[in-house]
Amino acid sequence: MICIRDRIIKAVIEEIQLKGVKFPLDNLAKQLGISKKTLYKYFSSKVEMLDAVIDYTFEDMDKKAIAIIENDQLSLIEKIKGVITVLPDHYEFIDQNILDQIKRYYPEQWIKMDTLLKSDWELLRNLIEQGIREGVIINRNVSLIMKVIIESINSTLNQKFYLENRITVPEALSEIVDILLYGISTKNKR
Repeated sequence: MICIRDRIIKAVIEEIQLKGVKFPLDNLAKQLGISKKTLYKYFSSKVEMLDAVIDYTFEDMDKKAIAIIENDQLSLIEKIKGVITVLPDHYEFIDQNILDQIKRYYPEQWIKMDTLLKSDWELLRNLIEQGIREGVIINRNVSLIMKVIIESINSTLNQKFYLENRITVPEALSEIVDILLYGISTKNKR
């Protein structure tokens, strides 16, 4: 059973997706069938709600990544691909338009989001380093590999391009990872 706090977080995500970060709290309370007073029992402000949404989103991604890493049925390459393509349940929340709004109206939360989006992705770094040790990944500068991966994945934040080209974000991530892991050449270069 989902607790009221989690229901509020998910409803905040939906409101942000529909109306942006400046959504009225009255709409949120109405959507949940509760009063604004009840909202304030769980969150003291919209800023606190936004912080909870950010935490929820990135914790969700970490849980999924850990489950992939711990899956003994997957090869190392499948784990790397899985971790790179992990999306939160509400990945539409992490869209460039929404991020721009957060940057404009909630600069502290923007810094938090930006830091998390550009973070070093330690779980993935460990898999890449393991792949190099095992000879599954070519021996290149790990920091550079990570930068290329992170920048490529973060390109999906601008979902407009993908929508215009009829590519879903999950499809785009999968294709990006295939290009990163296997290249674009039809000939095997070794």
